[in-house]
Amino acid sequence: MQIRQATTADWEAIWPIFHEIAKASETYGYDPVTTKDEAQQIWLSAPRITYVCVVDGEVLGTYYLKTNQAGPGDHVCNCGYMVSAKARGLGLATAMCQHSQLIAIELGYQAMQFNFVAASNEGAVRLWHKLGFETVGRLPKAFNHPRLGLVDALVMYRWLGD
Repeated sequence: MQIRQATTADWEAIWPIFHEIAKASETYGYDPVTTKDEAQQIWLSAPRITYVCVVDGEVLGTYYLKTNQAGPGDHVCNCGYMVSAKARGLGLATAMCQHSQLIAIELGYQAMQFNFVAASNEGAVRLWHKLGFETVGRLPKAFNHPRLGLVDALVMYRWLGD
C-alpha cells in the first residue's frame, strides 16, 4: 500500500470511487447526480491537498484535507475519505486516517474535525473512535439515508496538538 499526493492524472481513477459513494447516498451528503466535473472540483481542486491510496498499482482509496474554517478556526482541518467497495475491510481507511493526521500536523493544523458523519455509518464511527476522535455533537435527523430515512449526523473531533 502506498499513500501519495494525488495529481490531476489520478482523477480518472478517483472518479469511479467518488461516483460509487455519492450515488449510493449512504455516507456522504453529496448529490447522487454530482457530475464528474463537479466532483473533481469538490474532491481534487477545492481542498488544500488530496491523496490517493494505491495497492498493486491501482487507486483504491482517496482522501482530501482542507481548512475547516477560516480566520480564528484555521488551526482545525477537515478530511474526507473514500475507499472503493472492492477494497473495504483491508485497512485502507485506517491507513489514510493515520496518514492524514501526520500530514495535518506537518501543515500546521492542531485539530481535525469531521463535520457530518452519518450515525448509520457504524464502521466509520467505530474506526474514528478507535483512532482517537470524540463525538462532540449530534445533529438529529440531519442525514437522509436512502434506506433508513432520517438519521443523526455526528460532529467528530480530535485534538492533534501538544
